[in-house]
Amino acid sequence: MADEEYYDEWDEGPSKSAVKREMTALQDLGTRLTQLPESQLKQMPIEDERLREAVDLARRIKHRSGLRRQLQYIGKLMRSIDPDPIIEAFARIDGQHQDDKARFHRLEAMRDDLLKRGDKAMDSVLAAYPDADRQQLRQWIRQHQAETKAEKPPTSARKLFRYLRELDEAAGGGAVEPSSEPGTGSGEDS
Repeated sequence: MADEEYYDEWDEGPSKSAVKREMTALQDLGTRLTQLPESQLKQMPIEDERLREAVDLARRIKHRSGLRRQLQYIGKLMRSIDPDPIIEAFARIDGQHQDDKARFHRLEAMRDDLLKRGDKAMDSVLAAYPDADRQQLRQWIRQHQAETKAEKPPTSARKLFRYLRELDEAAGGGAVEPSSEPGTGSGEDS
């Protein structure tokens, strides 16, 4: 019983390793702030003026050792603020990136399906985008077939993808995926 009381007196908080992991995570968060594009950095909820200035300075430093010291300083400043709003903002950015990626793959699959099945896939595209121009879609499908036979670059496939992307943006980015078997997504239009 006396041993248990002895150990309870010394159990006063997180271990050194846990503290170091937390400090490293905050420094990594600060490093990620310095790597954001300017437009996204402006949207970050950084209320501490010293932290904002330190991040701006780190973005201008080119020398490795100077940048390393500045990032350590940013990590130190991060310990004095509540990092949760910044973490939440990064989660929104990451979620938006995932949504954009999924949208790209969905449009790519729709394009590949159109090119593979031709007019048979047209109904699913027109159901998703009622404003789509059926004749224009047919024209790009025919041009793609001719380009494939002539072993030319897939310019009509790229045009078709751009058109689908424009339709999707006009529809608010939430069109339904085609009900038929989608293609694998070749990534011709990046």
